[in-house]
Amino acid sequence: MAKLKDIDKAAEAKGSFLVTVWQFVKFIVVSLLAMLVQVALTNLIPLIPAIQEMYATEFSILGILNYPVNFNEAGAIISGGLGYCIAFNVANIVAQIVAFFVNKEKTFNSGANVAVTLPIYIVFTIALIFFSAWLSPTLNTLFLGFGWGDALARNAAMMICSALQFFLYFPVDKILFHKKKEEK
Repeated sequence: MAKLKDIDKAAEAKGSFLVTVWQFVKFIVVSLLAMLVQVALTNLIPLIPAIQEMYATEFSILGILNYPVNFNEAGAIISGGLGYCIAFNVANIVAQIVAFFVNKEKTFNSGANVAVTLPIYIVFTIALIFFSAWLSPTLNTLFLGFGWGDALARNAAMMICSALQFFLYFPVDKILFHKKKEEK
């Protein structure tokens, strides 16, 4: 960790532009970590028998977030429903929790008050999760229509949603975590 702090200090000495570039590099690494958590959970949660049973249950929220049950040519369920909704959204939420704390502490070295920043982050995250919760099953169904397998369609949809979140989170985090930690 001392090397990371040394690089942080060297970037600060060079100016705010280099600090932002260095923060973006660290943000990329943290985002990749969060995406690995999300990929793992997106693929492990469907292995839980109770979740597997929920794939057969059509699920919709307000007619906007639709999780249809998808079938293959033989008529077997391959994806979708409440099980897909749970797997995708639980994985997304856990990944964002990991990203919040690591970005606050390591990427932005922020001393911002968690009691203030976390609720703002949660509201922003809920908005992004609702957007992703709409986009993911839409993409998943589209990819399945192209003849992609369940795992490939599920992971491609999740990666597209993760990429969109990545580009939206950096400026928000930069604003939320602008207060530096006090030197000890």
